[in-house]
Order: sequence, then structure tokens, then C-alpha cells
Amino acid sequence: MADSEEQNNLEDNTEEAAQVQAEAVVSSEESSNSDGLGLNKAATALWYVLRVAVNRETMVKKLLDRKIEEEGLSDEIVRVCVPTEKVKRVRGNSHRVTERKLYPGYVFIEMYMAENGTCPERSWFMFKETTGVGDFIGSEGRPSEMSPIEVSKMLGQVEEAEASPAIQMEFAKDDQVKVKGGAFEGYEGVVESIDPEKGTVRVLVSIFGRETPLDIEYWQLEKL
Repeated sequence: MADSEEQNNLEDNTEEAAQVQAEAVVSSEESSNSDGLGLNKAATALWYVLRVAVNRETMVKKLLDRKIEEEGLSDEIVRVCVPTEKVKRVRGNSHRVTERKLYPGYVFIEMYMAENGTCPERSWFMFKETTGVGDFIGSEGRPSEMSPIEVSKMLGQVEEAEASPAIQMEFAKDDQVKVKGGAFEGYEGVVESIDPEKGTVRVLVSIFGRETPLDIEYWQLEKL
């Protein structure tokens, strides 16, 4: 009888020890997932949109990048992005490449939010104390994450911009245009096609009563 009671006590102690160990494992996993900062590190970092002053996007990015490094916030904020595209302006034999913001007034942030969906306190104060920064797109203090389609489009535009600059032209097929320079100055016609790589526009003009295609550099044309 005594042996039976001793066996039962041993089994109870073993079950209790196993339960304590299981609870400890769960607690350890939760602590690991939150990273001790209230962040859900088990989830993937998401992209959010931060409103900033127009024409100060690049300055804001530089300030944020510096503060993230100085204040040790790389565990919360993965990346700051200002999508731009390179635009090539061609005139004669010369060309000039400039950079244009794709989303004026916005900066994109890839980061981890707190478990309750709000911006982590350290990062929040860093954003608010940065010149030119407004607030996140969202409601009730909870930034709204970008959809996968929006993120894919934005990052795709960044990759395309890095590949090769595009020539900026304001013409489209069937536009009525007038030649404002060169040997055919003063002629009027209709846009037939556009060559963005060369920066030329094929225009159908009437010369001596006959419709003739001319390849004109885009800067020598104006819309009617």
C-alpha cells in the first residue's frame, strides 16, 4: 500500500515538473518573439507610409537614417525609402539627368510595430522629433501597413529607376503639335510614334500637299 502511494506521488511530481517546464518554454518563446521591447518579431517587418514636408523627402531620409544608427533603432526600423526616378533631358548632342520624386510628400518605412499595432515608443519619439516629419497614414494612432501589391509596385519602380533613366516627354500618339525649332520650324502635324530612348517624336506633317513623316527631337515640339 505504501509503495502504491509513493508511486502515485512520484507520478504527480513528474507531471507537475513537466507542466512547469512547458510553461517556461512558452514564456521563453513569447519573450523571444517580442524581443523584450513589445515588438512582434515573430512576424515579418511591414511597410508603412510616413507623411513628410514636400521637397524635403531626401533630407528626412538622411536624418532618419542617421538617427536610427545613432539611437540603435535598427531592431525596430529595417529600412527608409524615398522612391525616385532618373529623368534624362536631351537637347541636341547634350543631355542632362535629373532625379524626380515618385511620391512627393511621402517616405516609406519598413519596420516592426508594437504588438498592439502602434508605433514603438522609441521610434515614435524619434519620428516626431525629426524636422519635416508629419505622421503615419492610418487611424487612431495605428499606422496602416501597405498591401503586398502596393509594396511590390513601389519596390519595382525603385528597381526600374536604378536600371536606366527615362527621357521625359509630354507627348502621346495623335497629339497635335507644332515644330518650334530646326529646319521645319512652324510646321504643324500629328504625333505618329515616340522613341523614348532617342528622345525623338515621329510627326506626320503636310509638305507640298503630301503627308510626310519627320523624326523631330522632342524639345523642338510643342503641343497645340
